[in-house]
Amino acid sequence: MAKVAIFLDRDGVINQDTGYVSQVDDFHFIDGAIEALQLLKKKGYCLVVVTNQSGIARGYFTEDQFMQLTEWMDWSLADREVDLDGIYYCPHHPEASVEAYRQQCDCRKPAPGMLLDAAKHLKLDMAASYLVGDKLSDIQAAMAAGVGHPTLVKSGQSLDESALGRAEAVYEDLLAFAKAIPALGD
Repeated sequence: MAKVAIFLDRDGVINQDTGYVSQVDDFHFIDGAIEALQLLKKKGYCLVVVTNQSGIARGYFTEDQFMQLTEWMDWSLADREVDLDGIYYCPHHPEASVEAYRQQCDCRKPAPGMLLDAAKHLKLDMAASYLVGDKLSDIQAAMAAGVGHPTLVKSGQSLDESALGRAEAVYEDLLAFAKAIPALGD
């Protein structure tokens, strides 16, 4: 049986988007984000992080540094009874300064590659799933991947009319979203 997921952008949804976050000291969970993730798990959802990380392609930090931070985030959440079901990231950028990452890919949002990979690996019901992002490219990726509920939060980027017009719903932050959606089976 297919599972229902909450796809989560990282910067601006889970943690404060201070620009190319790559160090533990710079990673700050948004107020209420951990509580939101705990609630979403209790409601029966798979939690899948999908994050563009062009800082790797731009040479601001290495893929190893990103992986170390991701491992720290994952353990920090696990210590608070939040087990992520998947973490997918795109290190590419078409104008990368690091040649190995300079490419047009199918994983960099707004392309749907990360979401489609997760759907395949985790056997997800995309039409019943949600994506929570903070910008237009998140919504575009959700729509291209067939995610039924593309959602925005105001805790990250400032939202423009094109993003607002395409989202199914807009919430103040991840906690407001988590409180509003039904538990699976309700």
